[in-house]
Amino acid sequence: MTWTAVLAVSGGAYLFKLVGVMAGNRFARALEPVAGLIPAALFSAIIAIMTVADVTTMAFDARLVGVGLAVVAVRRRAPFVVVVLVAMVATALVRLLG
Repeated sequence: MTWTAVLAVSGGAYLFKLVGVMAGNRFARALEPVAGLIPAALFSAIIAIMTVADVTTMAFDARLVGVGLAVVAVRRRAPFVVVVLVAMVATALVRLLG
């Protein structure tokens, strides 16, 4: 990443913050139904990018298996520690066997 990109992203973030401060509560009622969904969507996007991104290409490897089994553990309502352990062990086993 270049310094130009860093400065552009920083300026954009500052601009979004400034627009939010200037707008105040004008859009609060309109955005209320989706405001609670934004953190989950951002977290999901981060997980997706970290799972299949490899520097400049997409990589489908052991990480995808680990995340897939973690999703199964979450769907079965496993505690967070168990979900993380399932993902770690699955990823390690696929890497060991592959």
